[in-house]
Amino acid sequence: MTNEAWCRVRETLATRIGKNNYTSWIEPLHLTALEDGIAHFDVPTTFFGDWVSRNFSDHILALLNAEGHPVGRAEFSVPAQATVQIAPKPVTSKPARVTARRNDEDLPGASLDSRFTFDSFVVGKPNELAHAAARRVAEGGPVTFNPLFLYGGVGLGKTHLMHAIAHEIQIRQPHLRVLYLSAEQFMYRFVQALRERQIMDFKEIFRSVDVLMVDDVQFIAGKDSTQEEFFHTFNALVDQNKQIVISADRAPGEIKDLEDRIKSRMQCGLVVDLHPTDYELRLGILQQKAEIYMAQYKGLHISAGVLEFLAHRITTNVRVLEGALTRLFAFASLVGREITLDLAQDCLADILRASDRKLTIEEIQRKVAEHYNIRLSDMIGPKRLRNIARPRQVAMYLAKQLTPRSLPEIGRRFGGRDHTTIIHGVRKIEELMTSDSQLNDDLQLLRRLLQS
Repeated sequence: MTNEAWCRVRETLATRIGKNNYTSWIEPLHLTALEDGIAHFDVPTTFFGDWVSRNFSDHILALLNAEGHPVGRAEFSVPAQATVQIAPKPVTSKPARVTARRNDEDLPGASLDSRFTFDSFVVGKPNELAHAAARRVAEGGPVTFNPLFLYGGVGLGKTHLMHAIAHEIQIRQPHLRVLYLSAEQFMYRFVQALRERQIMDFKEIFRSVDVLMVDDVQFIAGKDSTQEEFFHTFNALVDQNKQIVISADRAPGEIKDLEDRIKSRMQCGLVVDLHPTDYELRLGILQQKAEIYMAQYKGLHISAGVLEFLAHRITTNVRVLEGALTRLFAFASLVGREITLDLAQDCLADILRASDRKLTIEEIQRKVAEHYNIRLSDMIGPKRLRNIARPRQVAMYLAKQLTPRSLPEIGRRFGGRDHTTIIHGVRKIEELMTSDSQLNDDLQLLRRLLQS
């Protein structure tokens, strides 16, 4: 392979993975041979080779193939004279490895995804507040809100923002000890420390970080011992003015079996909701992803209107949306066809059918009854007690908003009520929404649960 071609591959990687990742992980690579479908590279250390293989080999192989060099595997080896070299500072996994204040084992965190940066996060109205808050935390300086609590449904960008914060802090303040992990991993480490009688080591590790980031905190709900330790860890870090970032699938007050004192602590900071995507945001995400694929699959064309069609039809979450586009480009590349509307409909028929699933009035009734802790039979029965009538009106309102059913049909599903009763219930909720913040919160949560 010519030096010019390898330079082109490296230039593309620099734009795709970011300057910092490129400098740390791609610049030190030395391509030595392309033989029998294998790309051979010299690397400074075994750790370095393993890291590049896990995180960047797919990118490298795709670009080598695009340059006309068919390779299916990359091998990384350490030349004899390089065995004593030190690997560059990691940028995309276990941020605590950059610290100069500890010589013991790495912090027990989760690996970060190199793709999840602020540069790759598409900002729209549904997520602009969450993005701005995450940026503020990542920029460092005095802690202005603690914790930052991000919540929302599946595939709306919570984990992406968590990873982006960790990446940005590493770049701006590499001396800080940043620990990112899931709540499940926190519990596992805690239980392991109890079993091995190393609880003091556990406490020292988790309370000595500068930034603690815990994903999917709803996982610890109902686990009393883990909640106890998490509460004390939380307090210790806040007392030291250390930043905490937390994510969950719902607001703190809506997490069942989570201790009230933990809910209270979490609500003391900034609580931000990532709303379901709108059409403009979905289209922006597709356009960004399509640009990457167009560079990867050279010569592949996408017809006008395809991305708009997908943004209209696939509204569940970003993961499904991106997965659909990935499948579409891969299929078009394999069969050697242009990506047209007809091809998209054929290739993504199952995803489109799933996205067309219609929400039923019965589903709304069940979810509202569960939320307000009333029986479903009371929801559609004749009782007029306030604690039953109000949830019933909420369900009527959501049925009118979220289904195409007529007022008489909705009335029949609510125990044979007249359509004027449905109109009254809908208008009552609309009036209360202007003054009742708790009702608004309930409606937002129910919408998110029903549309997820």
